[in-house]
Amino acid sequence: MKNKSFAKHYYLMLLPGFIWLLLFSIVPMFGIAIAFQDYNPVQGVFGSEWVGLEHFEYMFTLNDTMDIFFNTIFIAVLKIIGNLIIPLIFALMLNELRLMVLKRWIQTIVYLPHFLSWVILGGILLDIFAYVGPVNQFLSLFGVDPILFFGRADLFPILVVGSDIWKEFGFNTIIYLAALTGINPALYEAASIDGASRLQGLWHVTLPGIRTTAILLTVLSLGNVLNAGFDQIFNLYNPLVYSTGDIIDTWVYRTGLLDLQYELATAVGLLKSAAGFILISLSYFLAYKTTNYRIF
Repeated sequence: MKNKSFAKHYYLMLLPGFIWLLLFSIVPMFGIAIAFQDYNPVQGVFGSEWVGLEHFEYMFTLNDTMDIFFNTIFIAVLKIIGNLIIPLIFALMLNELRLMVLKRWIQTIVYLPHFLSWVILGGILLDIFAYVGPVNQFLSLFGVDPILFFGRADLFPILVVGSDIWKEFGFNTIIYLAALTGINPALYEAASIDGASRLQGLWHVTLPGIRTTAILLTVLSLGNVLNAGFDQIFNLYNPLVYSTGDIIDTWVYRTGLLDLQYELATAVGLLKSAAGFILISLSYFLAYKTTNYRIF
């Protein structure tokens, strides 16, 4: 009886999370019916006329559709690659530091941007790269004309990917540092006795020791191929960079909420969700096959 009473407290702790999941994730799923209707806000979901796959067919006739899918995948893939490689390299460099105080300070400093929202960081970045901002002022010292960084379509994806890596690599570094602590120090001692240098120890001991973690993070990141970061891009983009910076989520926001094309926006969002579900399922299947990782 005591154990059952103790378990009830855990269920009560989970209750707010289940309520949040129900209200914001389960209930809104009934809205996908709009994608198959000639939706009328006055008549609602139950009173609107059903049109089948008409909106999906129309979606693929738009030039914007192919552009936003390409932009989303392109930006997301670059983010995934950068957020896997940069934190790994930084974690290996940080692990080689012998001054623990300096190591903690560096780790704390690079970790801080993770806690700031893109509303704050977006404003900071727009000021730093403004036409009269500090970056252009610095470049002017070398005779470079001012550049409208966030107004150039060719530069926008680079700035988006770079700023995302800067924000998140400190957090991702912690994962690799945790994996590095799990390596048996005796392996380094054995390598040293065999005459291995620090670089050889890194190659033959450190990297094999965190290989499973690196593979797992890589595989699980496949589920985010269609998530290029709505918060970040929404706070940074403008009509000048729609050609390379507009992604599925921002397009759905403008089409559905600003242009009031609820059916088309819902159809695109539903297609993205279906593709995302397949990718997430594939990533967990590969994670189980490669590293024996499982949720249940």
